[in-house]
Amino acid sequence: MINLKRSLTRPLRQVHSSLIVIFLVIAVVGFADAGYLTIEHYKNAIPPCSITGGCELVLTSAYATVLGIPVALLGAAYYFLVAAGAFAYLESKKDAPFRLSCALVMIGFLVSLWFFCLQAFVIHSYCTYCLGSAAMTTILFILTVIILSKYSGQGASDDAIHGPGGASSEVNHV
Repeated sequence: MINLKRSLTRPLRQVHSSLIVIFLVIAVVGFADAGYLTIEHYKNAIPPCSITGGCELVLTSAYATVLGIPVALLGAAYYFLVAAGAFAYLESKKDAPFRLSCALVMIGFLVSLWFFCLQAFVIHSYCTYCLGSAAMTTILFILTVIILSKYSGQGASDDAIHGPGGASSEVNHV
């Protein structure tokens, strides 16, 4: 837990743009999925569900809303914020918004796992769109772990103290 907190609070070294673009694209795809389900919810329509056949059961279950708010709308807000943080990093190279996105992804992964378990063990039915969202969040989670493990910790502030690579020179006392 300490390493996670450190990874989310220490400055990031320059993250390769291609990783951020992949992160951004996946967040936009997740936003489109959740946005579609949100629109369908407010139209009182059940989207076609040919692969798993369980969309109606899942999307009309008691777990499809939280305090009257559709879970899909919460998901769309989540993906929007994640994408916004990635976009802000691409534009400014300031890491605070992207670190917030990484924190949201970690929370989103746990929430997604919870909803997957609800589908599997409580509702006993699967929604194709929900599984797609879970896949997007899982990919974002994997990218977050890769980015934080590769680019955080030994950041710019460590380079200033210890030199490039973050290694401190050892002094031998005789």
